[in-house]
Amino acid sequence: MSISIPYRRRAVRRTTTIAAAAAVMVVGGTAVQADDDPLKLGALMPMTGDLQAYGQTSLNGIELAAKEINDAGGVLGADMEIELGDTQTSPQSGIDAAKKLVSIEGVSGIVGALSSGVTIPVAQSVTSKEGVPQISGASTSPVITGLDDDDFMFRTVPSDAFQGRALAEVVTEDGLSNVSILYVNNDYGEGLADSFSAAFEGHDGAVDERIAYEKGNASYRGELSKAADGGAEALVVIGYPESGVTILRQALEGGHFDRFVFTDGMKAPEIIDAVGAEYLDGSFGTAPEALTDTDAAEHFRTAYDSEYGEVPPKPFIDTAYDATWVLALAAEAAGSTDGEAVRDALRDVANPPGEQILPGEWEKAMELLADGEDINYSGASGSVDFDDNGDVSGTFAHWVIRDGEITTERVFEPSQ
Repeated sequence: MSISIPYRRRAVRRTTTIAAAAAVMVVGGTAVQADDDPLKLGALMPMTGDLQAYGQTSLNGIELAAKEINDAGGVLGADMEIELGDTQTSPQSGIDAAKKLVSIEGVSGIVGALSSGVTIPVAQSVTSKEGVPQISGASTSPVITGLDDDDFMFRTVPSDAFQGRALAEVVTEDGLSNVSILYVNNDYGEGLADSFSAAFEGHDGAVDERIAYEKGNASYRGELSKAADGGAEALVVIGYPESGVTILRQALEGGHFDRFVFTDGMKAPEIIDAVGAEYLDGSFGTAPEALTDTDAAEHFRTAYDSEYGEVPPKPFIDTAYDATWVLALAAEAAGSTDGEAVRDALRDVANPPGEQILPGEWEKAMELLADGEDINYSGASGSVDFDDNGDVSGTFAHWVIRDGEITTERVFEPSQ
């Protein structure tokens, strides 16, 4: 499924100086003629399936970025457009949606997917083959770091190689010394289970059982019984809300566990509503989260509040927003909507050196680029400095469920 979400500005277009600069950009001292076609970006989101709890909010982040950019003049003198493809949280559906976005809709870049199990096959079989840059704001599998993607795969969220260490820290600080792990059987689940296990054992903790589960099953009682057999103090659930709710209900009903630890894929208020606040009180976890005291983060919160209401306590919204900003800046800097040209400009606009560009500063960025100056986008989610693998560093939230609400205890950088 692909749905067109065009953004048509009704405000006056940019000033004469900036409009002229959009037609002929100066990149590295060389004049580059801009393409006639407007910039189209694909939003590869899980609007249905196991991760649908995050689909609409991540799409909100993408739409917010596009609205801000179009209200400030658009990309290369025209309004950028967003084309939505539903991954259904399924690898094959994600591939099909990505193919349609690229081949039929003609997108120059893709934001998504969310699940690593969808992002990886899309990168391998679609975007790297078709020459379209792909930036995920949610796919955290360590496998992505070494993926053979011809440098078309990027992400604005840190790898689970870091989240595993962050989770091990908070689990140790909570006084737990023996846990079992249930993890979704895909690249995300396995990678994070590996990372957490190694780090937790490094803190002298013990992992009693590590059990993979398949999404969408009606019963997980066998897996839960095995996980509880050794007397683990808590269950670490690495997965997504839809199947996660079933696991939690059956864990409680069967008396297998009453203490739970979660990762980013389970940080959703829908889980509390479905299971019951009284049963999850004190449960905690980790998720990528930016420091909240930056000008970039404050701008994002204010803009989101104005457009959609209060920012929900879910991950991946600001990272999707930043991915959209970076792709738009890259197209502006390249003076082109060609996918390879956009890819080649991503590190130029997101990494040092260059004058800092914050969210909401589109006109400032265009003026600097028109003058041949370097820029460095500093995102709402934190630094977007892409390394050679397209990865970024980041900070993590230690979050807790209290009185039916998800609250952030602290935001920190995991120790080495």
